[in-house]
Amino acid sequence: MKHLKTAMIALFTFVMVANVNAQDSDNPWAITLGVNTVDFYPSGGSFTDNFKDLLGNADWNVMPSISTLSATKYLERGFSLQLMGSLNKITNGVNGSTVDFMYYSLDANVRYDVNKLVEMTFGSSTKYFDPFVYLGGTYTSADGKGEGMLNVGLGFNTWLKENVGITFQTGTKKGFSGDVAAHFQSSLGLTFKFGGKDTDGDGVYDKDDSCPDVAGLAAFNGCPDADGDGVQDSKDSCPNVAGLAALNGCPDADGDGIADKDDMCPNEKGSSANRGCPDSDGDGVVNKDDKCPNVAGPAANGGCPWPDTDGDGVLDKDDNCVNEAGPASNNGCPEPVISDAAVQTINMGAKSILFNTGKTSFKPGVTKKLDEIVAIMNQFPKATFTIEGHTDSTGGAALNLRISEKRAMAVRDYFVKKGIATDRLEAKGFGEGSPIADNKTRAGRAENRRVEIKVANND
Repeated sequence: MKHLKTAMIALFTFVMVANVNAQDSDNPWAITLGVNTVDFYPSGGSFTDNFKDLLGNADWNVMPSISTLSATKYLERGFSLQLMGSLNKITNGVNGSTVDFMYYSLDANVRYDVNKLVEMTFGSSTKYFDPFVYLGGTYTSADGKGEGMLNVGLGFNTWLKENVGITFQTGTKKGFSGDVAAHFQSSLGLTFKFGGKDTDGDGVYDKDDSCPDVAGLAAFNGCPDADGDGVQDSKDSCPNVAGLAALNGCPDADGDGIADKDDMCPNEKGSSANRGCPDSDGDGVVNKDDKCPNVAGPAANGGCPWPDTDGDGVLDKDDNCVNEAGPASNNGCPEPVISDAAVQTINMGAKSILFNTGKTSFKPGVTKKLDEIVAIMNQFPKATFTIEGHTDSTGGAALNLRISEKRAMAVRDYFVKKGIATDRLEAKGFGEGSPIADNKTRAGRAENRRVEIKVANND
């Protein structure tokens, strides 16, 4: 008896100093305070008789006070270790005999949570009702005699709150020496679960809390979501501004799918290619930089189309004659009515136009050169020409002027005779007034006696 009392005190002390926590993986410790009943088997009864005796309460032994104290430690995989101490006053003995003695027991049981099996089988289990079975050993003392006994039974926990519940268990105890008669013992008590550590007080135990020092949400394993947008702060690129999960928690004010922090135009819908800015005319210049946002144009011109002032199809930037229409092949300038090569050929031919001395008649072979010039004039029907006559300084100026005019007219008349329209030709005499060489030398005077044919409209 003395040893049993000592064991009961030790059990009570163990419960009081333990780091109390729940009777599961979150709170692995639990204590239960309650009452117990002891019901001895009827002598010589069958299992059925014994079970019927358990259900009848006529011979139950109950103390009207707290008579059971247990401590339970969750192990793993649904298994727990229970230490339980009980005392009772026995007044109903075997077969309901009247007796009067004290009953003490100290149990060590391994319990298995049936919900664990249900969860493994069906994927879920009830949160508030935890049935269990147990198997263990007990040292029991009754009427001054004690022995070790086998202890087996079942029970359940019903949780009123997360850490407070009611526990009922019942089982049979059977010894081997016969010093203590086989009996049923049942208990009903109030259970307190504890022992789980929650440093930040967010309701998520540290063992499951990915952010144990910062209060958070169970949905994020205890980590915070400061802006309440459903994206935990550690994964939120904008933790202080509510945003979209698709954008890592950042807002998108214009709804263009580009986070405001990356959007160069956060209040206007745009494309990712333009960093969130719109480009209404699709010219590659975003509206905010486009001087002509509704008309496509190159970036080099601020998003505006290049002008074409003369309407010749050659943009002003490429047009060497912005106010005169001309083909692109001539850089936007009007094409000459006669080619430079043709002009050069005419000039070379004109040097061969020689006259008889003091006359307006041609020297032999000159008409052949004139015919070559006529052929070129026919190739360029839009070209007009000025035929200029010149003399040296020999003789009087008035005479020289008349001779130069007549010689220019002689060349013009030959061209007209060959079919060149008169409105394309103009003849002028300049006399000795436009020398190209020194009249003091014979060679110089020869150069000054000349006819020049110039294109009048080739600018």
